[in-house]
Amino acid sequence: MRMILALALMLAACSKSSDVLEELPNSSLAGAPRDEIPDTRLESHLVRPVTIGEDGPRLDACGAMGQAVRVGARGASVRAAPFADARETARMAEGSRAWICTRSLDQKWLGIVLAPEPPADNATAPIDCGVAEPADRKQPYDGPCPSGWVSSAAIRLIAG
Repeated sequence: MRMILALALMLAACSKSSDVLEELPNSSLAGAPRDEIPDTRLESHLVRPVTIGEDGPRLDACGAMGQAVRVGARGASVRAAPFADARETARMAEGSRAWICTRSLDQKWLGIVLAPEPPADNATAPIDCGVAEPADRKQPYDGPCPSGWVSSAAIRLIAG
């Protein structure tokens, strides 16, 4: 009995496992052949909302203000998740400001809420993004202003 089991294990070890991988459907891309979709781009569909209220109910929902620096003519890319391959949702021009609400575990990405530009006529009040006052609990940002993730190297802390 042990001899048969050992023989079966040896035969299984000799099988080519890459054949099985190539025959499996790519479930995340509904029927697309594997060679058409590079594995590194699978993360581009990920979305991770920016979390506000991490400092507790007595402090502002986003505890700091930052400004885009050294971002060049194209600006800093704001992404849907803290990954370089995540979908771009907005751009921050040089000098534009954002509330800093959270950061990624590796400290390479900041979760931000973009501060709206002040109205040109100064007659109307700027949009209130709802992050300059306390949040009653830690929660995903769901306000009127654009939010996302930006490289921490592109932001200089200016308040908070």
